[in-house]
Amino acid sequence: MKYLRRFFQVLVLLAVLFVLLLAHTWWMRPIKINWFYDRVFLQGLIDSPMFMSSLELLDKTGWAWYSDKLDDFSLAHEDQQLALAQQNAQQFEGYDAQALKGEDKINWWIARYQYQQEAAQAKWRWHSYPVNSLFGLQSQLPDFLINIHSVHNQASAQDYIARMRAFPRAFDQILEGLKVREDKALFPPRFSVEKTREQIRHFLVHPANQHPLVAALTSKMRQLPPSVLSEAQQATLAQQAAGVVERDVYPAYRKLDAHLQNLLQKPLNNEGVWALPQGQDYYQFAIARHTTTSLSADELHLTGLTEVQRIGRQIDAILAKEKLSGKDRGEKIRTLARRADQRYDDTDEGRQQLLQDYQTIIDEAAIKTRVAFNAWPQAGVRVQRVPEFAQKTSPVGYYQMPSLDGGRPGTFFTNLYKIESTPKFGMRTLAYHEAIPGHHLQIALQMKLDNLPFFRRASGFTAYIEGWALYAEQLAWEMGLQSDPLHDLGRLQAEMFRAARLVVDTGMHAKRWSREQAIAYMVRETGMDENEVTVEIERYLIDPGQALAYKVGMMKILSLRQWAQQQLGPRFKLADFHDVVLSNGAVPLDVLDQLVRDWVAAQKG
Repeated sequence: MKYLRRFFQVLVLLAVLFVLLLAHTWWMRPIKINWFYDRVFLQGLIDSPMFMSSLELLDKTGWAWYSDKLDDFSLAHEDQQLALAQQNAQQFEGYDAQALKGEDKINWWIARYQYQQEAAQAKWRWHSYPVNSLFGLQSQLPDFLINIHSVHNQASAQDYIARMRAFPRAFDQILEGLKVREDKALFPPRFSVEKTREQIRHFLVHPANQHPLVAALTSKMRQLPPSVLSEAQQATLAQQAAGVVERDVYPAYRKLDAHLQNLLQKPLNNEGVWALPQGQDYYQFAIARHTTTSLSADELHLTGLTEVQRIGRQIDAILAKEKLSGKDRGEKIRTLARRADQRYDDTDEGRQQLLQDYQTIIDEAAIKTRVAFNAWPQAGVRVQRVPEFAQKTSPVGYYQMPSLDGGRPGTFFTNLYKIESTPKFGMRTLAYHEAIPGHHLQIALQMKLDNLPFFRRASGFTAYIEGWALYAEQLAWEMGLQSDPLHDLGRLQAEMFRAARLVVDTGMHAKRWSREQAIAYMVRETGMDENEVTVEIERYLIDPGQALAYKVGMMKILSLRQWAQQQLGPRFKLADFHDVVLSNGAVPLDVLDQLVRDWVAAQKG
């Protein structure tokens, strides 16, 4: 009896110590630095119900406590997150980095950069436009429910409706932040306000029972067997959803629209961030955040001009053989894009054929580029059209990552608003960028890097991610997937597009180019349609610096590959180089540089 009592005392003591250790790890600086990484990541994950649903961590279990909630967009919550970022950065500095080696040292490099950036963001929290014509809350929330929220039983369908009911609260929270920005004279561009209002009007035209939110829920429920959700239950839920659209969703949008209408009475302009308070300093911060470099606006502008000239000579050589009419390069490319052999019919059948052709291109790339990689993602990739309510102000294409369990594949969204904006000669390049061997291959592999801490499997450094996707366009060409000269023209046009971004982004935000000047430059140099260019230029005005990351990242990967080839000679293997680039997840470019140099040194040794 004595020993049994002693055994239970020890057991209780161990349980208490375990609880104290957990509490210390969660609230104080953890004993081990890897525990610190996991804690920071888990705190961020738990704080975002929408991110958890995008990964589908627990959504198909009975433990998805978050699946009926949206994120907290309030200023009070933002204050808490900024304070936590400052605390994390301070706690991180308390760890001794001198003894770290190998993978632990890489973790430390990346974490230091990430925590410093998050802490620095506090200074510029108001220099953003949370409601805008491209990725504001008014399109983000419906897009999330339609394309991310999974419906697999009655409870998850009810969660979908519960999230719709939360729209008014989310919109009120966003309006808080808009009013603070306006009090500080940090106004959004006029075009963004006008086009957001147009997007809202398009969102409100549907009868409630025919709204895209209701249609998406109905479609998701119809895919379930009757034993899980009967037709009567589906009808009841669809009716409830229509009621929520009428009572909650529509009033929230009308309230936001009224605020934007009043905002148009303010002194809005369409200029770069140089016109904002401390705009020049903010732009340098944006450059560093997106490119993970210390490059200046002047350096990037000059690089862009040089690259535009180089790529332009290659494009001109192909155009000369086509004998196209036009006064300049841009006009000749647009003449080619309007040619009958380069267009799809502007019909439902033509749009369906375009989607099928994109899938064929991706499936072919998955076979023919496989030899260049040692690792390959398990998740597949599908092609879908951009939701109709958002297509007018969306880019020509974008990618959405798969769920963590692989149940939802990666998705390449293509914009079918104006089918003439998708000439056939450019389709291969866009598919390679967004799917394989571009975004899908890189992101789906990163999500499954079980040997890395969680924060590295979810890291998202723009220069690396977009740099890889642009590099993938050239890689596909090098592997013979664009042997047709017109397909190569599509590749060069896409690279010209990214080079011109260096010029116009820095032009508008640092050199005081007008919106119209930037549009004219890009139309002339790239041959893109003016409507498509306008969407792009407006995107750069809304998100300064982001467009710089593509070319900066691509050039870094290509320069590292060339250097490694020179160093290793016949010992250089492309698949092994790709292993180094991809097996560490998204990293800042200086970290990528060090990883490749360490790999080359190891190969030599």
